[in-house]
Amino acid sequence: RTLVHDGVDPIENRRDVIASKRLDDAKAMTFDDCAKRYIAAHEAGWRNNKHAAQWHSTLEKYVSPVMGRLSVQSIDVGLVMKVLEPIWTTRTETASRVRGRIEAVIDWANAGGYRTGDNPARWRGHLENLLPHRSKVQRVKHHAALPYADISNFMRELGGFDGAASAALKFLILTATRTSETIGATWNEIDLGEKIWIIPAGRTKTGNEHRV
Repeated sequence: RTLVHDGVDPIENRRDVIASKRLDDAKAMTFDDCAKRYIAAHEAGWRNNKHAAQWHSTLEKYVSPVMGRLSVQSIDVGLVMKVLEPIWTTRTETASRVRGRIEAVIDWANAGGYRTGDNPARWRGHLENLLPHRSKVQRVKHHAALPYADISNFMRELGGFDGAASAALKFLILTATRTSETIGATWNEIDLGEKIWIIPAGRTKTGNEHRV
């Protein structure tokens, strides 16, 4: 009644109060705060603990010292470049992942109402104009591959070694599976009578059950 008496719309006033509170919350929410909440919200869907550990370690090492304690609303392209430029040409793969993680955290903050505006870590149409493409600065060195014609000789030599490692490598070659799938195999996945190995969906990269 007091607001109406003063010529103020109570509904609009309430909206202004809520908007002001959200703005104050945004100013109080640092990049590190957002990163922690992003990881907590998504790590249950990640395939292994190593992935979550990499998120923590890369953000802590490269991002937090530059902008971790700053309001997520204040993060701009200058700060993102300050993180990326020192490692873009020397640790390109790591730098690319860091950029993607910064982008994901800021997207989360935008969606949650903790900041507004474009994402300063976006690559396409944005950072691609400021940084050289990965292919221009990173030369991928693949491990040498065994010529397929030599596989029979290799398998014979491998048979001369005892132990789980050589047996696992032979098993991997014969089943054409991934290293993690072979290492993580358990007896309950294998039916010796039917001569079939069923790798559950939770252990495959595609997320689908695989039968060998």
